Amino acid sequence: MDYNPLKEHNYSDTIFKTLSNYGFIKSFLPDQTVLDENSNIKAIPIVIKGSIRVMRTEEDGREILLYYIKPGESCIMSFLGGMHYQTSKVKAISEENSEILFIPIDKVNILIKENPEWLDYIFRLYHKRFEELLEIINEVTFKKMDERLLNLIKKKAELTNNKTINITHEQLSNELGTARVVVSRLLKQMEENNMVKLGRNKIILV
Repeated sequence: MDYNPLKEHNYSDTIFKTLSNYGFIKSFLPDQTVLDENSNIKAIPIVIKGSIRVMRTEEDGREILLYYIKPGESCIMSFLGGMHYQTSKVKAISEENSEILFIPIDKVNILIKENPEWLDYIFRLYHKRFEELLEIINEVTFKKMDERLLNLIKKKAELTNNKTINITHEQLSNELGTARVVVSRLLKQMEENNMVKLGRNKIILV
């Protein structure tokens, strides 16, 4: 494979070639499940193209967005769970058309022992995800729902490099862990304030 998504994170073509030799690539459509909660983790995903969102479901059935995984990145929760032979505590869903490189768990152990660059990649990724989770805690604790909603819309626009976001109010409410009626009311207020334009199952960021 000519394209190396890890290069943007300052990792060499050699490490990506090694990963490609150990792993296999699968394609996913938007909103397709990459990894489900409570499923066995047999391989670690690394996003080649597109993006995936990582969600957590609470006991009452509500969901909340934890973080996005962009090209060249992986899911640290999958890595930790797989290394300890645990089932997944999160759900990963493709945000758009995506290609993902899966590294089997047994190969991950070999890479840790033989390739310092891979270990550095994991530590950096762990640090990044920890900061993102702290940001989520900060938002949930201190920010109002309208701020969280607008931040989420901006993140999605930045992620896809498109100000038109194809999404339902129900999907947004799930990612924010709130009720659909709350999201619909806030979006209507944002439209009145000329912050967004609303269409059928889409939002345009002004």
